[in-house]
Amino acid sequence: MNPPGLLIGAARSSSGKTTLTLGLMRALARRGLRVAPVKCGPDYIDLAFHAAATGRAGVNLDSWAMDADLIARLAARASEDADTIIAEGAMGLFDGAPGGAAGVGASADIAAMLGWPVILVHDVSGQAQTAAAVVRGLATHDARVNIAGVVLNRVGSERHRRLAGETIEALGIKVHGALPRDEKIVLPERHLGLVQAGETPALDERLDALADFIEAHVDVEAIVAHVTVAATGDVIPDASRKRSDRESSMTLAAPVAALDSRSPASRASGMTSDAAIPPPAQRIAIARDDAFSFFYPHLAQSWRDAGAELVFFSPLADEAPPEDCDLCWLPGGYPELHAGRLSAAQGFMKGLRRFANQRWVHGECGGYMVLGRALIDAAGAAHEMAGLLELETSFARRKLHLGYRRAKLAADHPLGAAGLILRGHEFHYASVQREEGAPFALANDAYSADERPAGLARQGVSGSFFHLMA
Repeated sequence: MNPPGLLIGAARSSSGKTTLTLGLMRALARRGLRVAPVKCGPDYIDLAFHAAATGRAGVNLDSWAMDADLIARLAARASEDADTIIAEGAMGLFDGAPGGAAGVGASADIAAMLGWPVILVHDVSGQAQTAAAVVRGLATHDARVNIAGVVLNRVGSERHRRLAGETIEALGIKVHGALPRDEKIVLPERHLGLVQAGETPALDERLDALADFIEAHVDVEAIVAHVTVAATGDVIPDASRKRSDRESSMTLAAPVAALDSRSPASRASGMTSDAAIPPPAQRIAIARDDAFSFFYPHLAQSWRDAGAELVFFSPLADEAPPEDCDLCWLPGGYPELHAGRLSAAQGFMKGLRRFANQRWVHGECGGYMVLGRALIDAAGAAHEMAGLLELETSFARRKLHLGYRRAKLAADHPLGAAGLILRGHEFHYASVQREEGAPFALANDAYSADERPAGLARQGVSGSFFHLMA
């Protein structure tokens, strides 16, 4: 039987989704439940915290970048040997962008596709009874989406809780808890989101504190009871029932909708794994440390499933890409925070240049910047990089570049033939000072059909700010 799933959503960003998600994941994991974590959208950083909270690797599901067949396969894979799936939404529940492969990239798409009910975490600071109007709008906006309950956040007093909570429950929507304002439980952040899980001090203690906080203010027992029922194989009410039936049920988690991992689309393409895109080589060297950490788990898993070997190395430890690999992949991350160390890591730099003389090297975002001539940090200091591409980037004058990207390969590449369409996203604050040469791809965002050159490719070295998802 497929395990039950639950999605944590909100009306907007910064409502408390991560707090509730991590606290709930950790609370369930402490009960001995096998919690499969999911992140809706392209965020890397949250997924690493999910893994720390649950002890289990998670997956990104994104309806803009991924088609329905891939989402189905990844969800089915994530649910293997799990008692429940907890998914964290992105931005507002219905926020997305046009022209997606299976939707608009909204968390609501994933909930609807997979039959997962939604628990809303709603920030009631600055409002009281108006909270019910917002929740009513979210609950009725899309008939495919089942709002199974609400957790209030940033509640100022018991009176505040009653004013907001009672008007929501008058709608027939259960309020499962109320989180008081508590600045002590906030996780540290930096310019791309949370400070990475591996860098967060006393992370286990912080996660336990989050779980204690959620246990104290949310009816976790109800969730545990229904997850346990599902895990033992008892009947869980069908998420497709009429709203009136769902409202009378206390079930908060619904089983993953029945998904065929060998759908007509996958059979026609001959795909037999979760491959988002075929591996670009047989043996792939992948940089992995605090400077290069943004590599999607679903890509790693799908490439392994297709028979590729992944060999990880650390540029910050002055390790060069292994010579017995066929291709080197430099993921995104935070090279700007470690530019001095990277520039001084001559074992890595010389080894990377030597590798590039005979085999392909590709860099995404931060990895792309390291392939250039220089990287200027936030203080204005210039650091010499690998010099494999005619590129100079700077953080001295930061500007946010964010959004989905549809990229068409400009020439034949290990990822595929010229013209292959790739989907992914761009998220960085770096500015390009100089970028000269043939493009890696021609790309457009979700709001324009105008294709523009993206990245660079030269003599077996390529890169761009584009993060590949599918």
